Amino acid sequence: MALNINKLYEVTRQLKLAFLVVAAGIILASTYFTNRLATSLAEEERKKVEIWAEAIHQSISETENTNIEMVMKIVESNTTIPIIMTDAGNRMISSHNVIEPKEHIADFYENEIVRLKAKRAPIVVKLDNTVQYMYYDDSLFLKQLVYFPYVQFGVIIVFLFVAFFAFSSTKKAEQNQVWVGLSKETAHQLGTPISSLLAWVDLLKMRHSEEKLIAEMEKDVKRLSIIAERFSKIGSKPDLLIVSLDETLHNAVQYMSNRSSQKVVIQCHFPSDEHVFIHLNVPLFEWVIENLCKNAIDAMDGSGKIDITVQKKNNEVLIDVKDTGKGIDKQKFKMVFTPGFTTKKRGWGLGLSLAKRIIEEYHGGKIFVKQSEINVGTVFRLVLKENQTS
Repeated sequence: MALNINKLYEVTRQLKLAFLVVAAGIILASTYFTNRLATSLAEEERKKVEIWAEAIHQSISETENTNIEMVMKIVESNTTIPIIMTDAGNRMISSHNVIEPKEHIADFYENEIVRLKAKRAPIVVKLDNTVQYMYYDDSLFLKQLVYFPYVQFGVIIVFLFVAFFAFSSTKKAEQNQVWVGLSKETAHQLGTPISSLLAWVDLLKMRHSEEKLIAEMEKDVKRLSIIAERFSKIGSKPDLLIVSLDETLHNAVQYMSNRSSQKVVIQCHFPSDEHVFIHLNVPLFEWVIENLCKNAIDAMDGSGKIDITVQKKNNEVLIDVKDTGKGIDKQKFKMVFTPGFTTKKRGWGLGLSLAKRIIEEYHGGKIFVKQSEINVGTVFRLVLKENQTS
């Protein structure tokens, strides 16, 4: 089960990567062909400007063989390419298709001539006794074509973002429905046998009051009641109460210590100056700590040390759960919180996913892998808001 789910997520990751590669290929191909088209169009515009310059030359130096009507048609055909004609001293003579400002026109043309001169070499129009220069800019269509790939790139990025957001939202909504339905049904199914077991325990206590094992049995049945209560709270916003974080962590650690190997040492480290009070739903928060400790014990193969360190920083409470286990590959830091992901042969891979939901959605905090090193250990960090009214 776990192996198949891990393969599924690996295939999904590869498909996402392939999708991004294809999208990048489309963008690069589109940019390449658009740039080629823009280059070709720029060459065509230069040829048109050269023809236009020759037509002006013919109109100025009119000879017997000059077709004035044809020359004027060529001159008047340019309705898109901005052109500025200057004399040998780069003083403007005339302009065509140039949008002039309302003020400081002379300064405008002076700056435009400098800009166009830096952009490309002018076309020289040789007359009988003088020389004129024709500076021209790209047409509006060519400018739009040059910027088109970038616009297209932006549209594709926005499309990918919207598609990813919609897909993630839909997927998350479906997961939430599954979580809520599964959790509440589990709590419902556990309720009847737990009630029955509690009744049987009471009966046994009445008949065998001296039997010590009955007390332990009662503890385990009550533990089942707590587990059922935890499942029943999934899907509805739990109540948060101001509690002592020290006491809550001690209870969770004591429970785990009593049910783990003696080769596993679990220690808590608190700020020495004062107790930490925080808004918590105790049953759910203890569930998170237990899940982190269970994962740590599995990663250490039942032998090692777990340090739970609490510190306060900028009105936040930071809780680090550090183990001496196998470690986690850096590429899987976020993947470990995905429902169904697990490296164990047994298990559903739901512990860390539930922990993330409890901390982030129910307590408004954060949980993430702070650091990890293969064969050295892992540190999970929980970030919660400190209660400022205590």
